[in-house]
Amino acid sequence: MIPRYSVYIISKGRADICLTAHRLDAMGVPYKIVIEPCELKEYSKYFDTEKILLLPFENLGQGSIPARNWVWEYSISQGEEKHWILDDNIIYFYRLNRNLRIKVETGTIFRCAEDFTDRYTNIALSGLNYKFFCIASDKYPAYYQNTRIYSCILIDNKIPFRWRGRYNEDTDLSLRVLKAGYCTILFNAFLADKAATMTMRGGNTDNVYIDGDKRLKFAQSLQEQHPDVVKVVERYGRYHHDVDYRKFRRNRLMKKDTIIKEGINEYGMKLIDILDK
Repeated sequence: MIPRYSVYIISKGRADICLTAHRLDAMGVPYKIVIEPCELKEYSKYFDTEKILLLPFENLGQGSIPARNWVWEYSISQGEEKHWILDDNIIYFYRLNRNLRIKVETGTIFRCAEDFTDRYTNIALSGLNYKFFCIASDKYPAYYQNTRIYSCILIDNKIPFRWRGRYNEDTDLSLRVLKAGYCTILFNAFLADKAATMTMRGGNTDNVYIDGDKRLKFAQSLQEQHPDVVKVVERYGRYHHDVDYRKFRRNRLMKKDTIIKEGINEYGMKLIDILDK
């Protein structure tokens, strides 16, 4: 089963190590990889041209924000109600079930997330949590409501916002939609295993995370945008933003008038043994 909505991958400087695209290829999930024109020759070595979308600009030095906004408008121009936007450094996707984090071999988890999101009228953003935030031995709800959505995001095209800034764009967008009264859904049932920030060349590593101040500007920028809910803290030898999402508990999901069948729908997913190749 493949996603209902189009999947877009923003990529820069990672033609040979675009992990997300290679994983989606293995899962049979269609996608478009969005790149700057100056990198077409390099990416064409690894990806068929029908999978590539060229941006109308290059080397703006503004991180991924212009590309993300271009994808948003492109998706609307294609008549799409929603679109997936994925970082290019996702290694695997998982289903978390009965204390097992199980690698998935198809795009069914995307369809599951879409169907749940589409039950409601006011979910602006939904997405998959990170694998390292969901330890298999612990208990988690199927999803968290009204929190940040990172890296693997399903966006409702009609919300009146766009990406902005230079840092923390995922958190900033999540906070703006929550402040406007929308809801967000972060799935724990479905997970993305993303390479740690600054561990791969290319992407934002080369033109955003280079200030050499232990990411102080990174954290302060979000505090300046949202001083009512964000404070700067120092942990693990560098600075972080700490966001208080409690004020958004009052944002309630608004269900559509749809009929949901009784029972558990596994969407054809089965747990099977696969020998390592």
